[in-house]
Amino acid sequence: MRLDGETTNSNPNSPRTFSNGSSLSPLHKAALLNTTNGVSHSQSTTNGTSSHANGAASASRTAAPTYFGHDREEVARILIQSLSDLGYNGAAGTLSRESGYELESPTVAAFRIAVLQGEWAEAENLLFGSHPSGDSGGGVSISNGHSHQSGGLVLAEEADKDQMLFWMRQQKFLELLEERDLGNALMVLRQELTPLHQDIGKLHALSSLIMCQSAEDLKAQAQWDGAEGLSRHNLLSDLSRSISPSVMIPEHRLAVLLDQVKQNQISNCLYHNTATSPSLYSNHRCDRSQFPRSTLLELSQHSDEVWFLEFSHDGTRLATTSKDRTIIIYNTSSFEVLHRLSEHEGAVAYVAWSPDDSKLVSCSQDRRAKLWDPVSGHCILTVEAHVEPVTTAAWASDGQTFITGSLDIQAQLCAWDVNGRHIYTWPGGYRVQDCAISADGQRLITISTEKRIHVYNYRTREEEYNFELKVDLTCISISQNSRYMLVNMADNEIQLLDIETAEIVRRFMGQKQGTYVIRSSFGGAAENFIISGSQDSRVYIWHKENGMLVETLEGHRSGCVNAVAWNPKDPRMFASAGDDSKLVDRSYVHRKEKNQRKQVIQARLDALRIRSSRKSDLIAIHQHPHTLACCALISSLACVPANLGEGGISNIISM
Repeated sequence: MRLDGETTNSNPNSPRTFSNGSSLSPLHKAALLNTTNGVSHSQSTTNGTSSHANGAASASRTAAPTYFGHDREEVARILIQSLSDLGYNGAAGTLSRESGYELESPTVAAFRIAVLQGEWAEAENLLFGSHPSGDSGGGVSISNGHSHQSGGLVLAEEADKDQMLFWMRQQKFLELLEERDLGNALMVLRQELTPLHQDIGKLHALSSLIMCQSAEDLKAQAQWDGAEGLSRHNLLSDLSRSISPSVMIPEHRLAVLLDQVKQNQISNCLYHNTATSPSLYSNHRCDRSQFPRSTLLELSQHSDEVWFLEFSHDGTRLATTSKDRTIIIYNTSSFEVLHRLSEHEGAVAYVAWSPDDSKLVSCSQDRRAKLWDPVSGHCILTVEAHVEPVTTAAWASDGQTFITGSLDIQAQLCAWDVNGRHIYTWPGGYRVQDCAISADGQRLITISTEKRIHVYNYRTREEEYNFELKVDLTCISISQNSRYMLVNMADNEIQLLDIETAEIVRRFMGQKQGTYVIRSSFGGAAENFIISGSQDSRVYIWHKENGMLVETLEGHRSGCVNAVAWNPKDPRMFASAGDDSKLVDRSYVHRKEKNQRKQVIQARLDALRIRSSRKSDLIAIHQHPHTLACCALISSLACVPANLGEGGISNIISM
């Protein structure tokens, strides 16, 4: 298809001694009387004022100063925290006594309690001392009457005191509104929040909350769960990141470190294609032989170039579109054709499954979009509001509305409900090449034929930003975590960009792309891979985290590999479509399974074989060695004659 668009978790109720944000056990309460952060039990100095180094061991301790090169105090304190996180409070207490280290000082413990109990004046005094930055001397005092004077906690180097104050006073403001104490809430807004000179837009948003008619209305408007929810715990977590970690260890530190170890192993494993978390017992490495590379099956049903394909969200069906004006829906267990949809009068460029897979929207060069029932194969409605080809579509997360994008400069981006009622048209005056809505429903992103990316707040419909990339753009995808967008560019490059900052995270290069619309996508387990078609009739696969090219797979006999798709429920299955009108299946198979597979696949190929001399579509199915023969992995990666004979079938099965 041409780029220009031409015909184209332990018991949660038990008190936890040391964990951040938890209640204090009798052991820890006793510790508050005579210990400081990381200081041995024989000391009684306050945080930061002892002549001994913070965290020094008792004189009787003779253990080595390091643990295999790691600071002994850091290791011991992290273990104390982790044992408490695991619910082993007795073991945590024993380790604290034997090591002479405490998880945190009395000041830190008191600060934690103050935040979790909503003692905001006390929390500020403990955090910053008696006169925190930005204190105007006025404001509303809400305290239990106990004053604790100190020089404050040691902050992280990058900490912003005014921002930390803003977070605490914002929580104070919201809790006053929740209690319907509007007078004091207004005083906090005027005398405590405003003098901090933080985000004016945020202040305006907070001031608008005064008009909320109830606590429930407040929570909905502010997207906040109230004083009795997790808001105070979340605030404490945010504040802790701005406090020196030597004073207040970040929450669940050992778990975070272990996650980093696992992620590093995954990042360095080129063929990691499983959702199973690597074991901590051994180093992790996946075998290349279990990666779906071998062609197992080709299907031929379209009579012309295949331009797009997409798996249903449950992975049980695959929809393909073609220049031959049809849409074909396959069953991915048998790859039988469920429906051939042929009501478009022009080439079909795109399809999109609804979130629950109950509907399918198609986009055509006949200037129409159609909504289908993929179970019955019936057309539900036709959208005829565009005067130029409809190039793309995307579903809102509610499954009740969808977007159509068009080369129609007057109605380039429109929202519709499933009954065909027009909801909204975005202004802009540009031609839409592709669009996507993030899984969290927050953003709508489009690319235009004018080489620009437009990012909208989908809920407010306001454009957040747009920028130019100076080359033709052909495809936009958004990761499932809604953090990144993937953009195909006509200069043989694919870019992964951070949606919040628009900064380039990684580049993927090697595929050939210029004149035609080539599509890429995220794929594999946990979206570990980037996969793309190419104008050189190949499929390219990169590791998403390190950018390395994992495989270059020969696929189609000639022309472009236009589109690729990875089964969202089976990381061992992906598919591609090309100008040679083909879809292909690849797999790794154990020897002992081959005879059984040959019989099953032979029968299926006989059933699916097209007895036609016309040019046909190629479907490549990839199979993991431990799955049944009926499990398919699709990808247009090999080229087999459309009219498969005995030799052709034998060759495919024996790969």
